[in-house]
Parts: sequence; C-alpha cells; structure tokens
Amino acid sequence: MRASPLFMSTLYLFMGILFTYIAAQSVEETLWNFTTIILAVVATFDFAVAVRLINLHMKIKNSKNNKK
Repeated sequence: MRASPLFMSTLYLFMGILFTYIAAQSVEETLWNFTTIILAVVATFDFAVAVRLINLHMKIKNSKNNKK
C-alpha cells in the first residue's frame, strides 16, 4: 500500500517545521554558522517537496473528478 501525496506532504511539512525550529535553536553568537545554514537548507528542501506533493494531490484529485 502506497502513501498518499497529501500524507507525505504533511510529513515533509512537519519535518520542515522541525528543522526550522532546530536551526533557530542552534544559533549561538551569529546566525551564519555552518550548522544553522545546513539545517535551514534542509528545511527549505522539505518545504519545497511538501508544496510539490500538495500540487500533485490537487492534480490527482482534479483528474479523478474530470473522469466522472
């Protein structure tokens, strides 16, 4: 059984929020340290994947409605 795009987008959105929170907590003296930048990049990729999966869910939903 495969997971739906909407469920996977929810997971990626949650992971993006989690990585953003961890990046905000890892700020020490300055924002521009290696750990913070890597965590922010990973969070950005997670948010991008979540948006793409939501778009995929909408396309699948619209194609199923058009077939009826």
